[in-house]
This record gives sequence, C-alpha cells and structure tokens, in this order.
Amino acid sequence: MSRINKNVVLVLLTLTSSAFLLFQLYYYKHYLSTKNGAGLSKSKGSRIGFDSTQWRAVKKFIMLTSNQNVPVFLIDPLILELINKNFEQVKNTSHGSPSQCKFFCVPRDFTAFALQYHLWKNEEGWFRIAENMGFQCLKTESKDPRLDGIDSLSGTEIPLHYICKLATHAIHLVVFHERSGNYLWHGHLRLKEHIDRKFVPFRKLQFGRYPGAFDRPELQQVTVDGLEVLIPKDPMHFVEEVPHSRFIECRYKEARAFFQQYLDDNTVEAVAFRKSAKELLQLAAKTLNKLGVPFWLSSGTCLGWYRQCNIIPYSKDVDLGIFIQDYKSDIILAFQDAGLPLKHKFGKVEDSLELSFQGKDDVKLDVFFFYEETDHMWNGGTQAKTGKKFKYLFPKFTLCWTEFVDMKVHVPCETLEYIEANYGKNQQGA
Repeated sequence: MSRINKNVVLVLLTLTSSAFLLFQLYYYKHYLSTKNGAGLSKSKGSRIGFDSTQWRAVKKFIMLTSNQNVPVFLIDPLILELINKNFEQVKNTSHGSPSQCKFFCVPRDFTAFALQYHLWKNEEGWFRIAENMGFQCLKTESKDPRLDGIDSLSGTEIPLHYICKLATHAIHLVVFHERSGNYLWHGHLRLKEHIDRKFVPFRKLQFGRYPGAFDRPELQQVTVDGLEVLIPKDPMHFVEEVPHSRFIECRYKEARAFFQQYLDDNTVEAVAFRKSAKELLQLAAKTLNKLGVPFWLSSGTCLGWYRQCNIIPYSKDVDLGIFIQDYKSDIILAFQDAGLPLKHKFGKVEDSLELSFQGKDDVKLDVFFFYEETDHMWNGGTQAKTGKKFKYLFPKFTLCWTEFVDMKVHVPCETLEYIEANYGKNQQGA
C-alpha cells in the first residue's frame, strides 16, 4: 500500500509539472514574446511594430489618397535612405503581410509625401474626407511666383503644404508645382498669425524652411511594410538633392522698376542676341550637366538675372562660374564636341584658370574658375590684349537654384554681395 501511494504521488507530480511547463510556454508565446518584441503571434495586429502610431498614420493616409486617386509619392529622406539600403529586398517584396515593420515604424515626428499639383483633381473634397477620417489638417497657401511677372495675375494664391496629424504622428504633404524649366518647385511654409505654433514641431520639418527646386523624378511602385507606395526610381538622387534644393525667385518687382527708369532694349539686334545667348546657355548647361560639373550664373549674366530678370542685350557674352575642385580634364573637349571651339585659355588649373568658347553669332561663353581661401573666394582675370593678370575677390557664398530664361540654374545665394564684389555698390549703369 505504501509503495502504491508513492507511485501515485510520482505520477501526479509529473502531470502537474508538465501542465505547469505547458502553461509557461503558452504564456510566453502569446503574451511576453509579443510585448517584448521577441516573437510573433498569429494575431495580425500584434506583429512587431505594426501597432506604432507612425505606421497607423501612414497606412490611413495611403488609404485616403488611394481611395481618392491622389497620386502622392514618398519623399521622406529618412525612409528613402532605409529603402535604398534594402532596395533589392523592397523590390522583391510583394503586397501582403510582412512579419515586421522595418521602415515606417522608425521613430520620427513626420512622414513626408509629395504631390504634383496639376494631377490633383479634388483638393477640397480630399481635405474634408481627411478630417472625417480623424486627421487634423493644416493648409498653407501663398501667392503663385510664376505669375509675379504679370501685373494682373500676381497675388493669385496656390496651396503649398498640408500637415495632417493623426494622434501623435503627422503627415507632411509637400505640394509640388511645375515650372518652365521642366522641374518641380515647392514654396516656403510660412505660418500665418492665427495658426497654433504648437500644432506640430514645425522646426523639425525637412521641407518648407525655404522654397525648393527638384528634378522631376521618375516614380516606381513598391511595397513597404505591407503598404503600396510610390517612390522616386532613384531614391538616393532625390535624397541628395534635399540639402541643396534651396530656391530664390527672380526679383520681378525690382525688374519692373528698373525698366520704368531705363527702357528695355527691344530692337531687332537685342532680341536676336538674347535668343542666341539663351541657346548658348542651354547648350553649356547640357554639356556641363552631362559631365556632372555644377556651375552658376556669373558676372554680367548674373547681374542680368538679378537686376532685370533677363539677359543684358549689350553684354555680348554668357558668363558662368565653376569651383576649381569641380574642374575636369575633359571639359574643353566636351565643349568642342558640343560645337563650341576654344577661343582663349588663360592661367592654369592651379592658378587663375579661365576658359572662353566661341558660340554662334559672335556670342562668347566665358567660364571663370573660383578658388577658395580661408575667408574669401577669388577668380583670376587676364586682359586678352596685354596678358595682364587680375585677381577678383568675393565674400564666401553658397549656391541656390533659380529660374532664368526658362531654365533651372544656380546663382550665388548671397547674390547682392556677389554682384557688388563684381560691380561695386551701384550696378544700375553696369
């Protein structure tokens, strides 16, 4: 009897231990592992990260834009960089249920998307539906700079930015507008007095601190964290554009004032020169862009943009600037292959290099190379007849995009200081 009781006790203890072990395994699998991110349950809502406010906000925004046929595309630099690092994986991912949230769940305050405005068919309806879905939306507008040159139309307002907040995460929708040079432009996000500055952390926005210009991106559809989104086909090209995208407008108001004081030259010769100079600038830009050499409007060409938003008809040449570190040995050959023979070469790469090419109709292309010192920049000049050398000093400057004769081109952001270094304080008669 004593032996039977011992066996029964052993069996009971074994069963109890097994039941407790099974309970521990069940509890770990269905509760602790999901909570700590150590494993996955069969429940869709508890996959790693998919309960994050970021992912939920993005999912709802994509549902909204998809249902309303609003062709938005992702421009968020952080997410695009992550996608680019895992590009093969993303390209080979089909629409479905991924096991973890790898991209849209990374901590951030905003997710940035963009929209080409001319493709938006129902702006007001979309805005109302977004608010009905739980988004709190803010819209900013400003005057259309493309109409500033037309007195009767200047002041017409266009939408520039939407910020739609869901819970603690916000979607920043940047509205891109087409410009004459076949590029996309977005405006400055300026907050009007009645707007709550605490609505979102505006200072953390990556777009809108200033107007920006971008190459028109080719788009492709991919699946990211189970969501179908459009992204630039070359994500890193777009990301690399962002820190260098600042855009400044031509000063149309000042140009009109200039022509009220100094009549514009519309003679046959002036019109013909401007046409030839524009074609030469386009050809030079195409040649340098193909080489990957950045350049900017310099000297008289820059003055014409700044003072009268046009080419100065009596200047007789086109002037460009290039940083010497961007010089390439095949630059002369590239211009010659483009039909622009070398007319003059002054200086050398190490000191005061300047190139001059002959365009059509006696219009000359002058390329000045700039050298950087500790507290200033300079370029060399050589008098063609005497060979006498000069050194022109400039305060340090950075480059901004602008629009000039229907082209997207660079000018010094600190334009006035740059022009004053060239022509002095009074450039009206230059």
